[in-house]
Amino acid sequence: MSEPIPEKVGKYPIIRQLGRGATSVVYLARDPFASRDVAIKVVRSQSPGDTDLRRRFLDWGVFHVEPDFLATWRSFQRALKQRNAFLRNGAGTAELDAWDNEFAQSGTALAAMRARYMALLAPALVAELAALLPELGASQVGLEQGWNAQAQLAEQLAATRDEDLRRGFSLSGPHRADWTVAFEKAPRREHLSRGQEKLCALACVLAQASVFAGHRGEWPVVCVDDLASELDGPHQESLVRSLAAVDAQILITGTGKPQALQSAGVEAAWFHVEPGRVAALL
Repeated sequence: MSEPIPEKVGKYPIIRQLGRGATSVVYLARDPFASRDVAIKVVRSQSPGDTDLRRRFLDWGVFHVEPDFLATWRSFQRALKQRNAFLRNGAGTAELDAWDNEFAQSGTALAAMRARYMALLAPALVAELAALLPELGASQVGLEQGWNAQAQLAEQLAATRDEDLRRGFSLSGPHRADWTVAFEKAPRREHLSRGQEKLCALACVLAQASVFAGHRGEWPVVCVDDLASELDGPHQESLVRSLAAVDAQILITGTGKPQALQSAGVEAAWFHVEPGRVAALL
């Protein structure tokens, strides 16, 4: 079930949802003071745990740095849908050859865009993780393109065609891509606490936002819901310092004033929110 769209996020009236990623939702909103539309990314506390969600997170970033991404993605999705339909129906060689060609061309281009973006995202993410989760040691970010890295996609499709026909769907391609984060002292996600998962998710969003800012020249608005939830004092302070270090407007919600803001020496404007009412606090 999809989450309801809020009427407002902070001072920004929401117009519509633009997209949903692994750890956040992006809304089109109106800045009432600057009289312009803005994009707002609202961070959710859960860490990406599903391959499809991780791909969507990755593709959100690729979309903003690769001008041809959307057309390429749509071309690949069309080829994937048609190829799978022919596989389910036991199509002949000629029909599959035609769709294999478009599948391979668009799929190879899509994978190359993701790889270029990951080359930008990975160092930014490693730096964020080092700041937020130093107790986990060095981190490593990996990208799996969705088929044997030693083979061309067209070769892979030909090699697995019989198995694809038997199963009725495409076993290889960028629709099977995934990316991972591993830590020196916690190589598996199961080794992380809920608080560490939250920080890992926030590091992903901050790294993605920094890449976005590098290409667009301005930071998106960053929203963090319930800062204190599942985070101890030192980790809250680390997160606040990371947020304060970027040139972005930060919205933080909570049931009270987070002590971490004062401990980190960060000044903030405070507001009390009730249904239908927002009041500034002195």
